[in-house]
Amino acid sequence: MSGAPDESSVRVALRIRPQLAKEKIEGCHICTYVMPGEPQVVLGKDKAFTYDFVFDMDTQQDAIYTHCTERLIEGCFEGYNATIFAYGQTGSGKTYTMGTGFDVNIGEDELGIIPRAVNHLFRGIEERRQAATEQGRPVPEFKINAQFLELYNEEVLDLFDSTRDLEARRQKSNIKIHEDANGGIYTVGVTTRTVTSAAEMIQCLKLGALSRTTASTQMNVQSSRSHAIFTIHLCQVRVCSPDNNDNETDNRLANDSEIDEFETLTAKFHFVDLAGSERLKRTGATGDRAKEGISINCGLLALGNVISALGDRSKRSTHVPYRDSKLTRLLQDSLGGNSQTVMIACISPSDRDFMETLNTLKYANRARNIKNKVMVNQDRASQQISALRTEIARLQMELMEYKTGKRMVGEDGMEGINDLVHENSMLQTENNHLRVRVKAMQETIDAQRARLTHILSDQANQVLAKAGEGNEEIGLMIENYIKEIEELRAKLLESEAVNENLRKNLSRVSTRSSMYGGPGSFLAPEKEASDVIEMAKKDLEKLKRKERKKKKRLRRYEESRHPEVASVVKDEIPDNDQERGNEEAEAEASDHDEAEDADGEEEEFDVAGEETSDESDSEELDEKENVQADLANITCEIAIKQKLIDELENSQRRLHTLKQQYEQKLTMLHNKIRDTQLERDKVLHNMGSVESGTEEKAKKIKAEYERKLSSMNKELQKLQSAQKEHTRLLKNQSQYEKQLKKLQQDVTEMKKTKVSLMRQMKEQQERNRASECRRNREIASLKKDQRRAEHQVKQLEAQKRQQELILRRKNEEVTALRRQVRPVSGKVTRRVPEPPQEPSHRAVPGRLQSSAANTSNGARSSPVRMGSIYLSRTARAKWQSLERRVSDIIMQRMTISNMETDMNRLLKQREDLTRRRERVSRKREKMAVDGADADRSLASLNEELESLSANIDYINDSIADCQANIMQMEEAKEEGDTVDVTAVISSCNLSEARFLLDH
Repeated sequence: MSGAPDESSVRVALRIRPQLAKEKIEGCHICTYVMPGEPQVVLGKDKAFTYDFVFDMDTQQDAIYTHCTERLIEGCFEGYNATIFAYGQTGSGKTYTMGTGFDVNIGEDELGIIPRAVNHLFRGIEERRQAATEQGRPVPEFKINAQFLELYNEEVLDLFDSTRDLEARRQKSNIKIHEDANGGIYTVGVTTRTVTSAAEMIQCLKLGALSRTTASTQMNVQSSRSHAIFTIHLCQVRVCSPDNNDNETDNRLANDSEIDEFETLTAKFHFVDLAGSERLKRTGATGDRAKEGISINCGLLALGNVISALGDRSKRSTHVPYRDSKLTRLLQDSLGGNSQTVMIACISPSDRDFMETLNTLKYANRARNIKNKVMVNQDRASQQISALRTEIARLQMELMEYKTGKRMVGEDGMEGINDLVHENSMLQTENNHLRVRVKAMQETIDAQRARLTHILSDQANQVLAKAGEGNEEIGLMIENYIKEIEELRAKLLESEAVNENLRKNLSRVSTRSSMYGGPGSFLAPEKEASDVIEMAKKDLEKLKRKERKKKKRLRRYEESRHPEVASVVKDEIPDNDQERGNEEAEAEASDHDEAEDADGEEEEFDVAGEETSDESDSEELDEKENVQADLANITCEIAIKQKLIDELENSQRRLHTLKQQYEQKLTMLHNKIRDTQLERDKVLHNMGSVESGTEEKAKKIKAEYERKLSSMNKELQKLQSAQKEHTRLLKNQSQYEKQLKKLQQDVTEMKKTKVSLMRQMKEQQERNRASECRRNREIASLKKDQRRAEHQVKQLEAQKRQQELILRRKNEEVTALRRQVRPVSGKVTRRVPEPPQEPSHRAVPGRLQSSAANTSNGARSSPVRMGSIYLSRTARAKWQSLERRVSDIIMQRMTISNMETDMNRLLKQREDLTRRRERVSRKREKMAVDGADADRSLASLNEELESLSANIDYINDSIADCQANIMQMEEAKEEGDTVDVTAVISSCNLSEARFLLDH
């Protein structure tokens, strides 16, 4: 279970505290911006830093614990060490985040990481005990110890030591730091308290936190003056959980054993609350506070060097200075050792703390590159048991391979893999490939069959369409018929192939039987098989004849209905059908010949036994049943289709009958009208020709006919008016349709216009956006160029000042050397070796010394002088290179320092202006309340407020530009830091080093 160590990077979380009321009053701006949805923070304008977690100002305590610490507590139960430490400037919220500063009025939602981790730890212990009880396993045993250390002025103090007084801080501590054989760090002389509950652990934490050294500074009212390390040691004894990688035999072995195997896991969790980095000029610390600040910064510097050595890829092979500070010594196994480590970098969002925030972000960015080697902490017995279990599992697997024949021992005693295993695997692979190919070929055959059916149906439909009798239902029916015919043909071919295969098998069997005893012994089974085969053939021929009759009937029906379709179908059916037709004719001609042919074929092969004949009979019967079922389905489908056709014909007949009846009614109405008109004419004619009886009778008849005529005229007028109305409606309908079409066209045109306008608007917006982005880029580029030019000017000015300073120092050195040369005696000058030619500022003493050397050592040879000159040139070149690099570094540091001074000056000016604006604002409010002679004074105060606001805005812009310049200088410094100055010094040999020291 311990296994090999696993690499785990140090995870870094960034927390931005909210702005303080004091910072808001003083007009401090927020210089940090968190990218939404990304663990990235932007400092200033465009400098981005990416971490594992980023928490903005409104993040709650529970979210930080869930993301950063919860996984570490669960890892402790599995035997992994863990460390979480908070780093940042003073007053950035480290103690609040860790939860080591207890307050009376603190709520549950404001609890820090340590109280939440303690509750989580004991809750996990209770859950594991309860789960073991429910599963009937032995309950695991847990032992928890706690330590609370304080590192004050590089002295390790025990916060649990109740006998320690306040004066003990000034005395040397007796606590020792040691390293075990595995590289783990432990302390000697520290009080260790055993706890059994979360409340007891919290009480110990409170007592230790109250004993911690705190004091007030100008930046923080309750500033931690020491580094605090709260450590929880967890030891658990539990039943070994079977590894998931163990095989079944190993599990059976564990189940057969009635003795439970236990393992002991240990883990330690460091909660580190570092003291904040300080600047004495900002904290205003003096006396003891100043000493504490210096000690804090020394410890953090050593921690930064360790992080730089571990995180910088170019420095990983160098020595890691763990022993430079007791803080780094205590955290040795947490940084690059056996621990899962999380660093929480706490920063301030105010631009007043810009430099501290920048340094913290760079500090945390280097820590992300540290790789820890994490492994489970097991005792030796548990490790040995785990190794033995793994070995047993391996041996049992090997034994199983021997039993199954996978492994074998050769004649020479060497182990090897059986050839049958390789052959079996190869055959299985080939079988899988063949299955895939068969499946693909079957899919191809189905697709081709569907394509052929579709082509035949399309051709038949085209012929129907040309004949003018095209109908969708008839086309579908033809397509289904062709599809069924193709399927039956495929099944028939498969049946024939199966029969052919059976014939070949029977022929082989008969050949063998004739070779080993002749046909006489198998005469009776052969006759039975012949009878069965003859019956099967007859049944098969009957099925074929039925199919042919069905096809013939279908063709006759189609010829009678559609001669063109029948001709197409005849043309498309393969030659096999014609051959089958010939065979059918021959079969109908003489069944006796078929029987004789069948007997002749059956005499060609023999039967090996009754079992073979039964199998062939069953296969042929199955094929026969399938063919019968298919033919029955065809007959049923034909009946259904014929019924549908009859119904369609009946519906057409009914429609024709209704049409005839309607036409007859119309004819009867026309005849009735015509008869009425004829009767009227006849009556009128009779009235004029025949003598009238009485005048009254004639009047009645005339009135009656006039009444009928008027009623018929009215009816005629109504019909005519109805006809006119109908005509008008038809005309209006056509107009409406035209108007509707016109409106639809207008709507379509309007939609097209709208789409084009929207496209134009979108294109215009894109162009505007692109032009705006281009202008913004140009403005940013111009600003960047301006800042670069200003930076170059400042750099040149600083370089000029530095050169003047160097020149002044050189002149002073020359003057001092001239003063020193005058009292030098001859004896002293003889002891000085001959120097080579030097630069101009050493020309005078060089000449004096060379003259003295020439008088005393006149016999020195020329080759020695030439070697000395070459040595001096090489050393001088290296010295000049070293001077240039040191000068560049000094110039960069001086430039950054000057910029930082300017920014602090601007911050001070903004603070003064903000306070002045607050005073003016309060004065204006008071004057507005008094109301006496307020108009003139309010106007002047408003002008003053506007002027102050404008000045503050200008200073804010200047501060932002200064921060951007500092960021650029930091980037340039990081690029320049890749060239190590010590490389020049290390490249000098002994002679060159002596020359450089002498001169």
